[in-house]
Amino acid sequence: MDENDFKRLLEASAAETQHRFDETAERLAGEMRTFVDANAAETRQLFEKTAKELRLHFDVTAEEMKHEVQLVAERVSMVDERLTREAADIRAEMHQGFADTQAMIKFSHAELDRRIHAVEEKSRTLEESVHRLQARMDRLEAMTATQ
Repeated sequence: MDENDFKRLLEASAAETQHRFDETAERLAGEMRTFVDANAAETRQLFEKTAKELRLHFDVTAEEMKHEVQLVAERVSMVDERLTREAADIRAEMHQGFADTQAMIKFSHAELDRRIHAVEEKSRTLEESVHRLQARMDRLEAMTATQ
């Protein structure tokens, strides 16, 4: 084997190695594509399944929250109604109390007015009596002084 034969053998070996390398690379690339495609499909299915589960969970949670909000709204409405009734009752009691107080004041005023008029009438009567008595005394003194 001379040098040229060795070069040809080496080149043939290199070509065969390159050919096997290319075949292996193509096979591996194909297997890799198949593997990636299979995993991509599986990943996509898992993602879609997870998305559906999350959507369902979100819908259930949203429905529960709507229910809770509705309960709170109903309770707030009930409290508002109770406060409205209580405020109306308090106003009615206050108006009645004011009316009662005004009636008592009017009654007291009328009673005081009647009593003052009675005292004034007695005072006039007493003054008239005093004037009559004074006039009598004056007459009696005048009569005794002339005698």
